[in-house]
Amino acid sequence: MNALLRPAVALAALSAVLPLAAQTDPAPTQRQPVPEPKVQQIVIQDEGNRIEELRVRGQTQRIHVQPRNGAAYEVIPDSGATDIGSDPSSRRGAAGRRVWNVFNF
Repeated sequence: MNALLRPAVALAALSAVLPLAAQTDPAPTQRQPVPEPKVQQIVIQDEGNRIEELRVRGQTQRIHVQPRNGAAYEVIPDSGATDIGSDPSSRRGAAGRRVWNVFNF
């Protein structure tokens, strides 16, 4: 009789495990789409100058100055990404300095 119980026990164990094995992981959660960054183009113009400022996520990325009588130039904003500092001991590097594009075609 012991031999007759073994298949029954195995069948009972298998019937208890099969529903668990049939369950798969739920559908992967979809990631929320990353929102587009807030981009602002600010233009300030008076009789002598035109200043264009580009801000992405609230941080100034570019400042372009076009004087009425003179060559256009850019002011390097204070950020860690742009550092062409001429003085190695300077903490800010080139931030706030004017830069002219020499080969602007």
